[in-house]
Amino acid sequence: MRGIILPLVITSIVGSALAQPESMMSELTRLKNDVKTIRVSSYDTTGNNYDYFKNIEPGETRTIMDVAGAGVVSHIWITIAPAPPKISRNDIVLRMYWDGEETPSVESPIGPFFGQGWDEKYVFVSLPLAAGPKDGLALVSYFQMPFADGARMEIENQSEETITNFYYYIDYYEKESLPEDVGRFHALYRHETTEALPDGENEWAALGDPEENPTGAENYVVCEIEGRGHYVGVNYYVHSPTPMWYGEGDDMFFIDGEPFPPSLHGTGTEDYFNTAWCPQEELYHPFYGYPRVNEQFGWMGRTHVYRFHITDPVYFDESLLFSIEHGHNNALTLDLSTVAYWYQSEPHKPFPPLPSVEERAPKPFISPYNVHRWRHNYRENMGGDPEIWGKEWEEK
Repeated sequence: MRGIILPLVITSIVGSALAQPESMMSELTRLKNDVKTIRVSSYDTTGNNYDYFKNIEPGETRTIMDVAGAGVVSHIWITIAPAPPKISRNDIVLRMYWDGEETPSVESPIGPFFGQGWDEKYVFVSLPLAAGPKDGLALVSYFQMPFADGARMEIENQSEETITNFYYYIDYYEKESLPEDVGRFHALYRHETTEALPDGENEWAALGDPEENPTGAENYVVCEIEGRGHYVGVNYYVHSPTPMWYGEGDDMFFIDGEPFPPSLHGTGTEDYFNTAWCPQEELYHPFYGYPRVNEQFGWMGRTHVYRFHITDPVYFDESLLFSIEHGHNNALTLDLSTVAYWYQSEPHKPFPPLPSVEERAPKPFISPYNVHRWRHNYRENMGGDPEIWGKEWEEK
């Protein structure tokens, strides 16, 4: 196994204990006798410089890797033209299949998979995934992706634009066989515009005393997994239409069908992402960060946060349900999308249908014009006072 995978992510593959930095570096000195490195890429086989797949039309699916045998994908690099906003990487779907399976183990829009939210482009840096210069247009993965009997990857252009240039590298180690206890890499995109409570978006007790959430039943579901494996991280994209803090919701990991309260119950969304006190600043840590923060009033707007469990995977023997409240007691309307990453034994539970392009389309920004109209409605609801200021609610 050491001939296949650097210890940097052994924990993510075989569920071993913490891989220390000194062992990562010392492993580089070891010579291997049973590994061959191979690349699948878009290089021009004629020897010319047209090193890309050309003109992937709307609705077309194109295979970018299809190999037999056993091995481990160790590195992926992709860049696409035209760039956003001409074509949204939220509208291009990436799928991966291991060992001849019929349903994908990875299914996600390609942008969110690599840490690019909505229809945007920006630099993103983490240990297993990155979006590098220029402007986040270089999509990179170092997740280790084992296969024992073939690997296939494909992209589907679900946009209305032609992909004129699709460049890529997929590097992998070829191996005679893999140990039986090696899990398969999985990633799943989910999206939901959540619903507020019947009595309104009562966050921070703005509308009265808050209620409890004794079950977690209405939480936003990040992933629902069956089988044996370990969860290794998430990209979390939230668009908030309110200036109220969006991240009061607790994270909850229900392991092997356990009842509420789960074994891992958190204290707030920013706490799960290793930050504190409602942050609004960019941060790039190998395991967690905020590569995109909102730029509007309060916490209104788009925020992208990530966390990877490289040294602290969440292990499960039979199943895992990971969910997060959307506001305390699920009080808030939020436009949420996530990509969860994990390793597990096969076969895996078939994924729910991927949300359509229309369903996962980015929501528009709330503008000062919209807020001004809300103020007008507030004035009318408060009796039409011509000197209305906005604190009259508190005075009542």
